[in-house]
Amino acid sequence: MAEEGLDWPGLDAIWISHFHLDHVGGLAPFLFSTKYAPQTLGRAKTLKIYGPSGLEGLLQAFNDSNNYRLFDQPFPVEIVEVEPFDQFEILEGVVAGTFDTPHTPESRAIRIADGELSFVYTSDTGFSKPLGAFARNADLLLMECSFVKDKPVEKHLELSEAVFLARYSKAKRTVLTHLYPEWDEVIFESVVERARPGCEILEAKDGISFVIGQ
Repeated sequence: MAEEGLDWPGLDAIWISHFHLDHVGGLAPFLFSTKYAPQTLGRAKTLKIYGPSGLEGLLQAFNDSNNYRLFDQPFPVEIVEVEPFDQFEILEGVVAGTFDTPHTPESRAIRIADGELSFVYTSDTGFSKPLGAFARNADLLLMECSFVKDKPVEKHLELSEAVFLARYSKAKRTVLTHLYPEWDEVIFESVVERARPGCEILEAKDGISFVIGQ
């Protein structure tokens, strides 16, 4: 976040989709850093951390492993555990809803709506047609696509499944992320074009940014 010039000291909320290390492993070091960073010493507003049931216990385990005192921050920290299909205000005036995904017992997709604009993040997931319905007409759909084809596991997506969900959801723009190393061996635009998606599908890259609704 610092490298991209984002306002990390003023971060309002964090969403944790599930407990695999590539999705939660940075949270404890982040909280350890905000205890001492000069940029956060004067912060007063609450940082809210949303995620599945078990999130607070997991953070407490990280904390107790070496008495890191992760919750002794200059500002309040609130942990909010949410269930599938919960609706909650993730930011003032911004509503979020969650959806169970076939990946881990706790994994959740999230849909965030600000007025008529909406963003959906699938989290890690296997194929789920109802997930496409959950993402219906999203302005931006951020979807995992671990494999190009012939996936060896059911709990991730390959390109043909991601293309189906992009079409089925009728999302205005889809961005594929969580691309495993086999994607390095192909030209993204070429393999997507051969899949004939009939909709805009882009590759997630470090530093890429989008304005939702544009």
